[in-house]
Parts: sequence; structure tokens; C-alpha cells
Amino acid sequence: MQHIIDRFLKYVSFDSQSDASSSTTPSTEKQWEIARYIADELKRIGMQDVSLDDNAYIMASLPSNIDRKVPVVGFISHFDTSPDYTATDVKPQIHKNYDGKDIVLNKEQNIVLSPSYFEDLLLYKGQTLITTDGTTLLGADDKAGITEIVTAMEYLIKHPEIKHGHIRIGFTPDEEIGRGAHKFDVEKFGADWAYTMDGSQVGELEFENFNAAGAVVTIHGKIVHPGYAKGKMVNSMLIATDFIKALPSQEIPQETEGYEGFFHLSDMRGSVEKTTLEYIIRDHDLELFQQRKKQMLDIAEKINKKLGSEAIEVVLKDQYFNMREKVEPEMHIVDIAEEAMKSLNIKPLIKAIRGGTDGSQLSYMGLPCPNIFAGGHNFHGRYEYVPVESMLKASQVIVKIAELTAQKY
Repeated sequence: MQHIIDRFLKYVSFDSQSDASSSTTPSTEKQWEIARYIADELKRIGMQDVSLDDNAYIMASLPSNIDRKVPVVGFISHFDTSPDYTATDVKPQIHKNYDGKDIVLNKEQNIVLSPSYFEDLLLYKGQTLITTDGTTLLGADDKAGITEIVTAMEYLIKHPEIKHGHIRIGFTPDEEIGRGAHKFDVEKFGADWAYTMDGSQVGELEFENFNAAGAVVTIHGKIVHPGYAKGKMVNSMLIATDFIKALPSQEIPQETEGYEGFFHLSDMRGSVEKTTLEYIIRDHDLELFQQRKKQMLDIAEKINKKLGSEAIEVVLKDQYFNMREKVEPEMHIVDIAEEAMKSLNIKPLIKAIRGGTDGSQLSYMGLPCPNIFAGGHNFHGRYEYVPVESMLKASQVIVKIAELTAQKY
């Protein structure tokens, strides 16, 4: 267990936040540091064909140890962390034999991780939890996934008695800003199918995700002296509130669950003369997804018509689509992961992702790619944590998938 703890702690010591405002790949220079470290580590443990390309994508191979050809299976994770919360100077805390009570993350700032609010904590009573100190995110999304893949490969190298086919692994930058698969070379990767290790709770196995788009709503006003504004001033912030109110008030992240979609106002900047609203639009159902985008355009048109001007401009950009369409014809790859979990006494939790994954884009690029749990919880914030036992189980699932694939083909 200490080996996997040490590996994870090393990875989270790197500040590898991505940046959506950047046009480079990787989007931040600091992602190179962890990328180079991981590439060197893969060589040290005995992986073959290790490559780190000009965009910081890492790929490596574990050659087959059987004398017949079987499908090439891949495992993928990302090493960037969310730009939504600071990842500078992460100070992980280890809590052995968790007692099911409140965990004081930061006594000075009175930051507490409590099962009364985060009920999932109680699933891990008696286990070893790694948390933040309450001032940064942890980075289990998705450095837990990288930890699990590297640990599984190291285990297979040390245990040649476990028979497996050719295995490919890949680690990407910029997943958190939706660009993790944009420059992923599927042909070079050469896998018949793959799994992203990027889920949460133990047992999660997912082959459905949101259809996703971003919307930038720009509202133009007119600024004049407020003392002489009658009939002349147009306050863009007030028009923006009309636009916000016109969207369904209950169709927001904090009011939805399961397959329910939403509009999420993620950023707002405004003045009298100009206000910008940034939304993300999500829905599992493609038809409802298209309707949501049209709804935003219709609201803008209606308000513009009322104002008698083109005050509101909406720019929509699709981000990714539900991978179910691409994975469902290849359901045997989900079945193998499910069988692997059951053989390890892990109850599979097959459900739709309320989010996205590199696997969605990769599936549409010709690499069917379901998602498997990595073990972390409360991603992208100060309350993030990961049970060490969950990382161990995820690593065991990877080994078992490799073994089962060799047995079945």
C-alpha cells in the first residue's frame, strides 16, 4: 500500500493546472514537468516504446507475453488538474483507519470534511484516506488514474506468470479544459479499444456521458452620464438578467441528477456597456441537447426583437458528444470490465457520467473507450479526497482486464 501512496503523493506534488485561455498544447508550461517525470518513470519500471511528443502526450507499451495475437488494449488518464481551483503547493494529508467522523482539514481556517455533508465518506470507514489541507485541490482527478495505470503495469512486469496481450498506455494534458483528446494520435496509439481511468466511486463503469457545448452570450449596451440617461442609456447588465431569468430556473446543476440536463452559468463579467455570460450546456439525449442550444438562440432573438436592436449575441460551440453511440456496438469491452470487477468482488456501478471524459472524444475518433473508476471524490475543490484502497482496487481491475482479454481472444 505504501508504494501506491508514495507514487500518488509524488504526482500531486506537481502543479499541473491547465488554462482554457491559452491556445498552446499543453495549455500551461508547468504541465511539462510532470509529463517528463512520468515518461522517465515509465522507462525506469521497464515499459517499452515510451514517447513524449511535442504536445506532451505520453504513450508507452507493455509487450505481449503470449504466443498468439489478441486485441491490443489501452488505458488512458490525464495529468492536468482543473483550473477552477488552485493546485499550487498541494499539502496532502493521510488519515489511516478513518473512523467515520469529521476530518479537520485545516484547524486555523476551520475547514472540515464532514460525512454529514459528504455522505460518501462513510463508504470508506476503516480505510486510509488522502485529503487536502483545505487550501488547494488534491489532484486525484486524474493523478489517481495515472497512479493506478503505472502501478498495474509495474505489477505485470514483475509478474510475468500473468499472461496478457500487447498493452498500450497513454497520458494526456488539458483534459480539464476539454482538449485532452484533441491531439491524441489514435493511429499511433494502436489499440483496438481502451479505458479511461477517470471515474469516482469504486465500481463505477460508464459508457454514457453528456453531450456538451459552450455558449458565450455577449450583451451590448450604451453608456451615458447617469444624470442625463433617460431614453439614452442601455444597461447591458440589466438585459443580461432578463436573459438569465428566461432560462428554466430548475435546469441548473444543483437542481438536477441522473439523466437530467442543465444550463450552467459558469462565468459573468459586466459593465453598463458590455456584459459577457459564459454557459455550459449539457444533456445526455441528443435531441434535447439540440433543443437546449436552440432555446438559447430563441431567447436572444426574442429579447432583441423587444429591444429593437441586436443587443444580444450568442456564440455556441459543441465540445463533445455522448460516447454511447460508439461504445454500444462494442459492448463486449464493457462486459470485460464488468467481469473483471466481479472477479475481484467489486460491485459494478454502471451509470451515465454527469460530465465528460477523454473517452468520449476518443470514441468518436475511432477508439471505443469506456470509463472506469479511479477512486477520488469531490473533485476540483478543497474537499477532494481519495481512499488508498480504491486506487489499489482500480489497479487490480486493470491487471484483470489485461488477463481476461488474453483468455477470451
